[in-house]
Amino acid sequence: MGLGRSVVQLLFVLVLIVFEERVSLPSCHDVPSNLDGGDGPGGYGDVKVMMVANLLLMGSDSGYFDVYFRDSYMAKFFRKSFQMLKPDMLVVLGDVSAKGNQLSRSKWLSVLHQLQHLLGPFLGLPLHIILGDRDIGHCNELDLKLVEQISSSLPGLDSVGCGVFDVNNISFISLNAIAMLCKNDLRSHVEKVIERMNQERQRLAIKGSDRSFGPDQNGKNFQWRENPTSGARPVLLLHFPLHKTTDSNKWTHKRFHEALDDVIIKDPDRASVDDGSHEPQTIPLNVTEYILQALKPRVVFSAHTHVFGDHIHKDGTREVSVPTMAWDVTEEPGFVMASFGENEGVAISHCSLARQSYVLMAYVSLLVLLISTTLIMSRPLPHNSLN
Repeated sequence: MGLGRSVVQLLFVLVLIVFEERVSLPSCHDVPSNLDGGDGPGGYGDVKVMMVANLLLMGSDSGYFDVYFRDSYMAKFFRKSFQMLKPDMLVVLGDVSAKGNQLSRSKWLSVLHQLQHLLGPFLGLPLHIILGDRDIGHCNELDLKLVEQISSSLPGLDSVGCGVFDVNNISFISLNAIAMLCKNDLRSHVEKVIERMNQERQRLAIKGSDRSFGPDQNGKNFQWRENPTSGARPVLLLHFPLHKTTDSNKWTHKRFHEALDDVIIKDPDRASVDDGSHEPQTIPLNVTEYILQALKPRVVFSAHTHVFGDHIHKDGTREVSVPTMAWDVTEEPGFVMASFGENEGVAISHCSLARQSYVLMAYVSLLVLLISTTLIMSRPLPHNSLN
């Protein structure tokens, strides 16, 4: 009888372990892409980048549920995603913190420590983090000193929250999209960055110094240049999405229009700058056209909308919206895997996390079953069963 108890308990433990492993794995599906040549995503010569957004971390203000459940699950999820997808780089498209512009320096450090705990093995890869509105505030809250302070704590950003770098001859440009919505000195600084990159891209004037990360888990030697040296069209990284004109292709995600009803600017003729009296949620039309003309990106990745989307602008530029990673925002959090070929092709995969409600219900059910079985099996046997 004692052996039977041990076997039953062992089976429950194994079921729990298998379940935890299963819900910690991402579920990914390929999105139709224009990648030509090579071996497709993960093939020879590709750079695979995991794109996440809207982590909305609370740092030292996190509650017990966040610390002992969500953070633990998310750390395991990042580790399993790393092992399964084998990315070469990680990009975070803003809103690392839920309320970063309201935090003291010490509390910002606690957010960064929380992020470091979640990322785990990704810390050995090239990492780039851009600024979101939750991190630095909206137009009427922007402060150059605050932006510089936060930017200095994030890898790859300059004092105004922009970044320019190459990874294996794939050029990346990240812009402080919040500043592009505003009429202030910070916007002027960002415009200067765009103009400078436009000139440098055309003239190939800057010679960046290589910073090698050595062989990655796929055996590829990665070089990170803090200024691009190739004339290839760059990958553009933003927090706010670009303006969508009514005559351009619609977002392909069937739920995307529902989400945009509450966040997208309704009036296409709305002023292109923000004086602090309102908070537009996309980069204005004339600024969008200016960015696309100056940088001519091969593809744009943006966030903020919290859901996945795939859009083609009228000039042919593709923009991919990266969904949120926060359960507080949606029941369907996720991320994007992007594979960049040397011929400027891009392959996209949309990956999802398990729903929080499913994970909680399953954990509670297994816990109740385990406790019940343990109590039943621990009861003393009747005397007549010993005879």
